[in-house]
Amino acid sequence: MASNEKNDLTQGSVIRKLVKYSIPLITTSVLQALYSMADLFLAGKYIGSTGISAINNASQITTIITNVVIGLSLGGSILIGQYFGSKDEENRTKTTGTFFSLFFILGIAISAACYIFTMPILQAMGSPALDEAVAYLKVCSIGLFFVLGYNALSAVLRAVGNSKWPMYFILAATIVNIILDILFMGYLNMGTAGAALATIIAQGISWLLALIYIFKHQSIFKFSIDSLKIRPDKLKQILKVGFPCSIQWTVAGISWLTVTFIINGYGVDVSAGNGISNKIRDFTLLFLNAMSASAGAMIAQTLGARLYDRAKQVMYEAMRLSVIITVALIIIVQFLAPALIGIFTNDPAVIEAGVLNIRIEIFGQLAYACFLIYHSLAAGAGHTLFVLFSSFVNCIIFRMTLAIIFNHLFGLPGLYVALAFAPFTSIPLGMIYTKSNIWRKSMAAV
Repeated sequence: MASNEKNDLTQGSVIRKLVKYSIPLITTSVLQALYSMADLFLAGKYIGSTGISAINNASQITTIITNVVIGLSLGGSILIGQYFGSKDEENRTKTTGTFFSLFFILGIAISAACYIFTMPILQAMGSPALDEAVAYLKVCSIGLFFVLGYNALSAVLRAVGNSKWPMYFILAATIVNIILDILFMGYLNMGTAGAALATIIAQGISWLLALIYIFKHQSIFKFSIDSLKIRPDKLKQILKVGFPCSIQWTVAGISWLTVTFIINGYGVDVSAGNGISNKIRDFTLLFLNAMSASAGAMIAQTLGARLYDRAKQVMYEAMRLSVIITVALIIIVQFLAPALIGIFTNDPAVIEAGVLNIRIEIFGQLAYACFLIYHSLAAGAGHTLFVLFSSFVNCIIFRMTLAIIFNHLFGLPGLYVALAFAPFTSIPLGMIYTKSNIWRKSMAAV
């Protein structure tokens, strides 16, 4: 088995392994952000604020669905990583096959459901640019099959320490998406439907490239008809670990939909400003998500090998790097907020709304830099119920409740303060969980 195709994360310098593994993940995340921002940027240039608002509202739905699925995929990724760490090839192969088949079925079902319920979902959100949002989401819903498929394939690659090739697949998709956005929206004047069509073609390409790679490396993945059987015991394990993470993302999604509904009540300009602010915030958050994913993969392997002290060291090194990166990004955003918002639109009202949003909400990223890494320790151990509990506390008890109260009392600035404060409530929970040592006793692959 070629050493460059999978990477044992249980040996060597923790900081070097973490950085080496995380760089491709961070690069992949940057590419995915550019991929997503391309639609918004070009919509602003070719369609205007209604296009930005429409894509922002529709993207909220696809992002939630994608995150829910990624949460479920964590179940397979953790199990595969732990089996890899413990050198259990037979169970790793069975889990991989079950995982692929599960996501194939889910991809078809979720794509169909999203297409059918596009209109009522966006109406419930109070989308101020409804027709454009519906056009965008209906097309994007078809591509959700490819999103699910790609995330399943890349999760397996990362579970065995290979974070490099998923980066290449997303690079190809990003280039295709930008070229097609310009063609469909700029030259063919296809509006938001053109932006969505460009996105699903690019998503299909990333899925196809990942599938070809898996087929070509049979010595590692043993990808065959027989291996694709859904084995009830492995399915149960995947769902046991992944379902709480999936519910966690559902909880987070509901809280963000509530926030979007409140913001939509302020009109198209504020909605568009929020859409741009979200993209900038998500761009800063992607570094933290990549570091969290890297830490989770390393922790899963080290716990599979029963290297408990190393797992804890991985967590603290990842947190230190995350805080340093976050502080630098907050400073940059504070100084460059008007210029960053201005990249997407020339509308003064939208720029003003976006700057107000991002300058307040960006401070919440400091909380993400800490609690996401605590979540990595729990997820790497397969203790995903803790992740669900922590997210419920900050998303529902604090984010939704404070957003409604502060918006009523202080208007938009109060709403954004609530969004910045809410994630800090998960930090003490992470500290308690780590000190409890429960994570040493909650292995999933047993």
